[in-house]
Amino acid sequence: MEITHAELSKPGWMREMIAIWGYAQRNYFLTKRYFWWEVVWLVYSTMNALTIGFIGVGFGGTSEQAAINTTFLLIGTLLWSYLSMIFDLLSETVSWERWEGTIEYTFMSPASRTSQLLGMGIYAVLYGIVRMIVMLGAISLFFDMSLGDANYAAALGILAICSISLVGFGMVAAVMPLLSPEKGQQVTSIFTAVLLLISGIYYSIDVLPGWMQPLANISPVYYALNGIRAALLEGASFTSQWGNVWPLLVMGGIFPPLGLWMFQKGEWYAKKTGRLKRSG
Repeated sequence: MEITHAELSKPGWMREMIAIWGYAQRNYFLTKRYFWWEVVWLVYSTMNALTIGFIGVGFGGTSEQAAINTTFLLIGTLLWSYLSMIFDLLSETVSWERWEGTIEYTFMSPASRTSQLLGMGIYAVLYGIVRMIVMLGAISLFFDMSLGDANYAAALGILAICSISLVGFGMVAAVMPLLSPEKGQQVTSIFTAVLLLISGIYYSIDVLPGWMQPLANISPVYYALNGIRAALLEGASFTSQWGNVWPLLVMGGIFPPLGLWMFQKGEWYAKKTGRLKRSG
């Protein structure tokens, strides 16, 4: 497509903002194209959440204790569905480009790689929020959740900070398919599995072997879960959650720049070694 003089005369920051919006919009159209697959995965995730919720009910005890157990598990399930969606959309950036046959066009475009990843990150956050709201609506039809003292503002604040960390974490993982077209995507799946194991999604990390428990400290999901569960189950305020907030702020400041730098290095390596288009 020919670039007009008017477009070239726009300030650099404006062109980058347009590019960010363009990448976010492109992901939206990809979601529309594969809408029924999105429905399939939404139904699957909702059924999985309901299954986890009924496990909480099956613990027994008083109705109050069952509600607390169920809420504990469902918070973990919903948060994991949201955060893993962000991570997956970012980490699968290269795989989607190869699948669509657009990777060479995308990597030759004048827009910066920062704009591409930020646009995709913004879409991932918005799409994840919509998806989580739909799941929460379905789950609320089946369970009485113990949220009488919930501090929703604190929970949303922690969720927002954690989203930035996961966007950066996803950028770090996105470089793997660039380095290895054959096995890179499998490595990102291993990242997801490790996060699920060490973050305490369905249980306290105290049940993990002693040598494994410190690994939770490198997972932004772990701190987000601690903070959001405290806010929703105990009514804890945002300021009282500093022990969970500051690690997320640090990770949010480190992971996005690190992910961008690694992605740019991976792109240079893929172009130099002819791995950009190759799929096997």
